[in-house]
Order: sequence, then C-alpha cells, then structure tokens
Amino acid sequence: MIINYVHLHLQPDQEHVFLKASKLLIQASRAEAGNVSYDLLKSTEQDFRYHVVEIWRDAQTFETHIATEHLATFLQQAPSFLAAPMDMHAFDGQPLNLQ
Repeated sequence: MIINYVHLHLQPDQEHVFLKASKLLIQASRAEAGNVSYDLLKSTEQDFRYHVVEIWRDAQTFETHIATEHLATFLQQAPSFLAAPMDMHAFDGQPLNLQ
C-alpha cells in the first residue's frame, strides 16, 4: 500500500481556482483502478493550507496515477495558485491488525 501525503500552501486570492482544479483531480483520481482513498483536507490552524492524503493499492497503481492526464493538468495549473512548492511525501505502508 502506498500512502502519498502532500502539503499545499495557496495564494490567498487563488483559493477558488485551486478548489475547482482539485475537485476535477479528486473525482478522476478516485475513479482510477487501485485507488483506496483520495482526500483533500483544509488546515484549521493555518490559513490557505491544505493537505492531500492519497492511498493506493500498490506502487504500480501509484505510478500509473502519476502518469495520468488529470494529474498532469493539475500540476500544470499549480503554479497559478500555489504560494510555495508542493511538499510531497510517499510512504510504503502496511495495514496493522490491531485486534
């Protein structure tokens, strides 16, 4: 299982552009084979800060996602709404059996 965690810092006057682009990206990403979850979270402590938490079945499905047109479109638009470069961290995780 691959967990991708992305920190985003937006330009204040471009939040609406980001949210529109994110909606399209999230819908398309959730429809991909191998996507377990894809969530956008807004910081309650810092203005104009968002976090994306993606979970993919395996490295192959994550790599396929990285090559999609919808992600390329989002990344092309990103400089227009980001105040700083994206901070992305991908992890290879395994589910825990806590019972």
